[in-house]
Amino acid sequence: MLAFGILFPLGMVLGIIKNRWHVPLQVLATLIALLGYALGHLHKGRQFVSSNIHAKFGNTIFFLMVAQIVVGVYLRLHLEKGFHGRIRPVFRLLHSINGKAFPVMSWVQMVFGGITALGFCQGNHLGQCLAHFIMGGAFIAYGIILTILLLVGQVWLRRTGRSQEFFDSVVIAAWGCVNTFTEHRWGTAWVRNDWQHTTMGIIWWCAGLAGVWLSRGRDGSPKRNFIPGFVLLMTGWAMSAHPQTMPISAMTHKMFGYTLMAAGLTRMIEVSFVLQDKAAISDNGHDAHSFQYIPVFLLYASGFLFMGATEEQMALVAESGMDHVAYILILYSLAFLMFLFVNMLIHVYDRTANAPAKPTAAGSLANGRAREAEDGELRDAGEFELDGLMSEDEDEEQAARRKLLRDEDDVGGLASPSTVGRNSDRVVV
Repeated sequence: MLAFGILFPLGMVLGIIKNRWHVPLQVLATLIALLGYALGHLHKGRQFVSSNIHAKFGNTIFFLMVAQIVVGVYLRLHLEKGFHGRIRPVFRLLHSINGKAFPVMSWVQMVFGGITALGFCQGNHLGQCLAHFIMGGAFIAYGIILTILLLVGQVWLRRTGRSQEFFDSVVIAAWGCVNTFTEHRWGTAWVRNDWQHTTMGIIWWCAGLAGVWLSRGRDGSPKRNFIPGFVLLMTGWAMSAHPQTMPISAMTHKMFGYTLMAAGLTRMIEVSFVLQDKAAISDNGHDAHSFQYIPVFLLYASGFLFMGATEEQMALVAESGMDHVAYILILYSLAFLMFLFVNMLIHVYDRTANAPAKPTAAGSLANGRAREAEDGELRDAGEFELDGLMSEDEDEEQAARRKLLRDEDDVGGLASPSTVGRNSDRVVV
């Protein structure tokens, strides 16, 4: 968990911003991962279900990790002549794609680890396990994407010429099509859950298509709309009334539904009233309103609640003597930790990628000389105005004031105040 859950994602961000700590941190994470791999295969202690998913996917993970190390070492050699010059761009692309996908694969492997350790998702439980973990993980992924877009993605979104609701609605429509045809096992009797899941898929693709249509204004410009938030609201309402066999499962699903409803409602409020249909709170896209974090976090919480509401997990919690309130608070705590970690990673990226450029010594000297020349031009312009406006019969007081101001300029140099601001005083007198 330390290597794949924390160090590798942090190393990925450092690699994106080309930080010098990228290689040392990835080397440390690799050593810890290899130690964990050895302990997991050599301890000869507890034996798990043969051919479990965690062990199978672990081999894939470590193959990709070794490939990432080999490609990274090759790139560090900076071989750019001849044949190496032709294949280096390909290796750079592979290294980049694999590195960015690694945190996602690490998350999947950790989920598989928890499932294997508890012996869940076997036999008839596989279907509902897949539904909970895929859908819950999708809500967490949606929250992470919204966090990225909120903090550092507004400039990219503006370049696409599309509103955020366009992309949300496309995904909602595609997901709805999948749910419509996969939630009922064809050839078997229809039950209440089948009806709810299938009709939920139908409203998703119907609403998604409407959201795509509304994401363009009359002139073709990007347009915000309420559809994604409303879909979350309706989905949460449906899940809050989902029939369950155990009381603790019913309460957990109800809280999941309420959380998702709150995410949808606050999302609509954000778009309509906080942003007032604008893409961001500021023109540069670097600022965020405090209210905008609410729907984002609630998506994290919804994901953890749904992932933690499988039949076997509910049975385990019920047998432990823990009530639904304590269990839900634990899941919310995990959501806060994930929310914090994602914000920290984005902050590390943002400090380097979007940091304002600091002037160099040469730049400061050039700016100083430019200001010096500008001040000189302003003084010359002021004296020219005086010469043209003052008459030959000026009195002694005016002549004395003019001489005094010139003497101050000669003595004070660049540090003396400009005479431009006093021209009007001498002319009016």
